[in-house]
Amino acid sequence: MGATPQREDIPPWLKVPEDLQEPEVFKIQTHLLEALFGAHGSRIPYIEEMSKVMLELKALESSEFTEVLVYGSYLCKFRTRWMLESMAQCHLQQQEQGNVKLEEAMNDLELGPWMK
Repeated sequence: MGATPQREDIPPWLKVPEDLQEPEVFKIQTHLLEALFGAHGSRIPYIEEMSKVMLELKALESSEFTEVLVYGSYLCKFRTRWMLESMAQCHLQQQEQGNVKLEEAMNDLELGPWMK
C-alpha cells in the first residue's frame, strides 16, 4: 500500500480513506500531457469531476514520461485510465498520420533536376 496523497483539496466524491489507498498508476509520454489535460492542466478538474476520480501527476527522473496516479473507486479509476490511455493513443496516431501526410506532400513537391 502506498502513502495517501498530500493534496489538500480532496474532491467530495471520494470516500476517504478507502478511495485513496491503492491508486491506478500508469505512465504517459510527457509531450502528450498538454494534449490530454490542456495548458497548465486546465482540464484536470473537469476530468476529475466527470470521472469521479482524483488525478495526481508525478514527473519521473526521465523527462520523457510522467506518472499518472488515479484515485477513486475501483470501477472509476480503471475506466479513467482506459479513457486517458485511449486519448493518448488517438493523439499519437493523429500525429503519425500528419507526419505521413507532410512527408507525402514534400515528396510531391520535390523539385526536378532542372530546378535544383
